[in-house]
Amino acid sequence: MAKKDDQANGLFNEEVLAKLKDTKKALQAQEQQRREEEEAKRLFERKQREKNMSFAELLDKHGDQGSKF
Repeated sequence: MAKKDDQANGLFNEEVLAKLKDTKKALQAQEQQRREEEEAKRLFERKQREKNMSFAELLDKHGDQGSKF
């Protein structure tokens, strides 16, 4: 009897399907958080590298085209 009910609803019953959807949402949220953390880390490291550059390196990178005003 239970086998017929499962087959009528497809491969999974609704309870299992709901659990799978919840798990998928949780995994997507974790992946998004990991991406955001990597981006923040990359930006932080870039700022640290610029902060540690010498004045000559900064001039080479950005040029001497700025105006005082």
